[in-house]
Amino acid sequence: MNYPVWYLPETGGGLLIALIAILHVFVSHFAVGGGLYLIFAEKKGLKENNPAILEFVKKHARFFLLLTMVFGSITGVGIWFIIALVSPAATSFLIHNFVFGWAAEWVFFVVEIAAAFVYFYTFGRMDSKTHLRVGWLYFIAAWMSLFLINGIIGVMLTPGIWAENFDFWVGFFNPSFFPSLFFRTFIAVMIAACYGYFSASFVKDFQVREAMTRFYAKWAIISLMLMIPSAIWYVSVLPEAAMSMALGKSPTVAGLLPWGLVGLLGVLVIMLAAGLFRPEFNVKPVAVMSLFCALAVMGSFEWIREASRRPYVINEVMYSNGIFKKDVEKINNEGFLKNAVWVENKEVTPDNMLAAGEEIFIQQCYACHTVNGVNNDIVGASQNMSYRALTKYIDKIHQRRYFMPPFVGNEMETKALATYIAGGLLGKDTVEPTPSTGGISAGAALFEEHCSSCHAVDDLAPAFEGVPVEEIVAMLPELKEISDEMEPFSGTDEQAKELSIYLDSLNNPVAVDTAVTNVSVGPILFEDHCSSCHELGEMVAIVEGQGKAEL
Repeated sequence: MNYPVWYLPETGGGLLIALIAILHVFVSHFAVGGGLYLIFAEKKGLKENNPAILEFVKKHARFFLLLTMVFGSITGVGIWFIIALVSPAATSFLIHNFVFGWAAEWVFFVVEIAAAFVYFYTFGRMDSKTHLRVGWLYFIAAWMSLFLINGIIGVMLTPGIWAENFDFWVGFFNPSFFPSLFFRTFIAVMIAACYGYFSASFVKDFQVREAMTRFYAKWAIISLMLMIPSAIWYVSVLPEAAMSMALGKSPTVAGLLPWGLVGLLGVLVIMLAAGLFRPEFNVKPVAVMSLFCALAVMGSFEWIREASRRPYVINEVMYSNGIFKKDVEKINNEGFLKNAVWVENKEVTPDNMLAAGEEIFIQQCYACHTVNGVNNDIVGASQNMSYRALTKYIDKIHQRRYFMPPFVGNEMETKALATYIAGGLLGKDTVEPTPSTGGISAGAALFEEHCSSCHAVDDLAPAFEGVPVEEIVAMLPELKEISDEMEPFSGTDEQAKELSIYLDSLNNPVAVDTAVTNVSVGPILFEDHCSSCHELGEMVAIVEGQGKAEL
């Protein structure tokens, strides 16, 4: 709201952040765990007086240096660049609140870089005792970088009372600090083990490859076993809403959890079968697969952590669109456009509804939605909804979908946004219909208001074929029993009956209660209440085989 928006309608900034951040986080965790491996691998070579193992460690250190210091540093700068463009409000807020923490992290990063270069370029030229001390210096500096960043990004998910007092130390040692620190340390060790396993697959000396393959496999399995209790600890300290999201309430999380579990299982199977028991199976394709499995674990964790914060970018402090929670009431009273800095239209008029609506979309919706893009496409999400249904849905969007921020603005701004989506993007009529009152006419209006955001009318009729009106009435308060994504009908008993009569009329347009007239309004009710999530065909599949009483 207070910063310009880098608008990439078909791509979306969130996807760019994810692509850069996941790769960087993967490599940066390797930079932490890999330092520990270099030390113990070198100690193994020294203890066994094995020049071949020491030569392997030196070559691995070269690969380690190039990957972490070159690729890792470039992607690190890339993260700062992209978050400053895509989420400038949150970036600025965290920098100002944790500037000491960031400064300290940069100091440790400089030490980390210097130690990594010294470690590699003095390999074999420095006495082993001093050389190992340099390795320990590197690892401590790298782990301290993790320690500091963990506190700052952890507060974004679990702020605790920091959301009220913004005290540095309260925020830094937030409720998830220690479980997250343990989890990240163990996952760093696991990722580094997979990199070491990959590096060993290039060794031609079978004895060295077998020894180092088993060495890395043991570390990977142990770290995996330690990750599990720390992950359970991590989830247990999450706020109730975030925990619900992390356990699958969010559609994003529900889709990503299997990837993480498959990746975890993949690493375990590879390290057991082609690491400990049959190290000769550590060939390049298998080693590459272990890296992809580790990336799946890291990527799904990071994505789930991000998704669990929704609808916030900083939990309980700032919504994902950069609006502070504390400012919502004020903006609702005064109007969003009046308070927004980087907009051309400062108020909504009959002449600028479309233009103002587009600016509101860019400022409030684009943080999560693309336009005809691959990630959270607003066109696909709203295609079943009319202008009237969108207007009502936008006003209740946070209540119906907790993971979406509340719309912030006045009534005219709500209509302007609905005008842009329905008229500008979907090409639909943006004149609000005036349904007649009573009976099926009222039922259709209720349908549009309560159902059309998820369901399309044409596909619903088979679901209610042969179902008496009384059973439909009984079903409406129990919609959550059909699917967690559905909310129970929130209207009055009379409205529930009107909606049920309309749903019945989809199959029995003639055999309708003679006291009820005008069937035209039924689709409106469906559109208002259901179409934001469901098409009628989908609804038919959901309720197939259920009687009217159950519905």
